[in-house]
Amino acid sequence: MLRLVIAAAIAASAATTVLAQSDVIAQRKDLMKSAGGATRDPGAMLKGEAAFDLAKVQATLATYQNVATKAPALFTDTSKTGGDTSAAPKVWEDMNGFKAAFEKWNADSKAAAAAIKDEASFKANFPNVLKNCGTCHETYRVKKS
Repeated sequence: MLRLVIAAAIAASAATTVLAQSDVIAQRKDLMKSAGGATRDPGAMLKGEAAFDLAKVQATLATYQNVATKAPALFTDTSKTGGDTSAAPKVWEDMNGFKAAFEKWNADSKAAAAAIKDEASFKANFPNVLKNCGTCHETYRVKKS
């Protein structure tokens, strides 16, 4: 009977660990998707496909700051694999660099939010913020085929 109780406890613990791991991965994927979704309108503005809208640009920059602040905590040691993660092993090999990339994105987003007042300042500042996305994805994300 005792063995059965111990086995059940071990199984429950393992299931909880897997669930927690998947939850963290799902949380970070949702958070990163919010950044991607927020980029749509300003991206269209940069391409000339949509009219400049300062409120939408500022909302996007606020989303970026939120994501940059929250995301690093969601890359836990127990979430290196599973949950269809696209995080590269480099995240955990270079956690300081990874966190620094988010800090830079946050700082650049704050600076752009202060600098962008009109379409000209948007076109001058927003692309620099977007470079953070590409830099991080190239280094810390598994390339999808």
